[in-house]
Amino acid sequence: MSIALVTGASRGIGLAVAEALRALPSGMHVVRLARTLKDESAERRTDIPCDVTKPADVDRAVDRVIRELGVPDVVVNNAGIFFIKSLAETTYADFTAALATNLTAPFLVARAIVPKMVARGSGHLVTIGSISDYIGFSGSTAYAATKFGLRGMHEVIRQETAKTGVRTTLVSPGPVDTDIWDAVDPDSKPGFTKRKNMLRAEDVAAAVVYAVTQPEHIAVTEIRLLPTIYSPRG
Repeated sequence: MSIALVTGASRGIGLAVAEALRALPSGMHVVRLARTLKDESAERRTDIPCDVTKPADVDRAVDRVIRELGVPDVVVNNAGIFFIKSLAETTYADFTAALATNLTAPFLVARAIVPKMVARGSGHLVTIGSISDYIGFSGSTAYAATKFGLRGMHEVIRQETAKTGVRTTLVSPGPVDTDIWDAVDPDSKPGFTKRKNMLRAEDVAAAVVYAVTQPEHIAVTEIRLLPTIYSPRG
């Protein structure tokens, strides 16, 4: 049975991705990592509480997964935080928190698992990016910095794993209607995509499923998703 590991899997995109992978007819076993999860298991699912910004937590969780289930076949680096603040409003604490969650955490997870995939000769790393990994929006100093950095790291991993049997996919969605928008309230602000027009978490999950279920000779290297009705601000 194939094994998938999804970070930030307690809600939003991560939860939708985990559920979509678990529902595959192939019978994938999904490991969900998130700080708020309880340590428990169900049919074809293992939940492990883990703060992916902490190296010790990541190493402990990955060691357990490998010991109990084996090296994951699919890793989805999804965990992230989002906020809108101008450069002047962004504090050092804001910036370092964004770096820790959006960039350092995916690095820690990839470093812990991708070399083992390479040694085995197979595996698939999926990185959940954002429209902000290729377009800079005002008010996104920290978020854009981390997402542009995430794209760069992903592209280097792609180069380093070329011809090893390990595939990589960067999924870059536009605005997705999850609770990260609650504090922003885009419906009340001009220039923002209204929540009813945003992508759904399930749309991103479907893109991930598409990428990881292609035949082994096909590498879906990047997927960009935007709502049909979209405002340039986000």
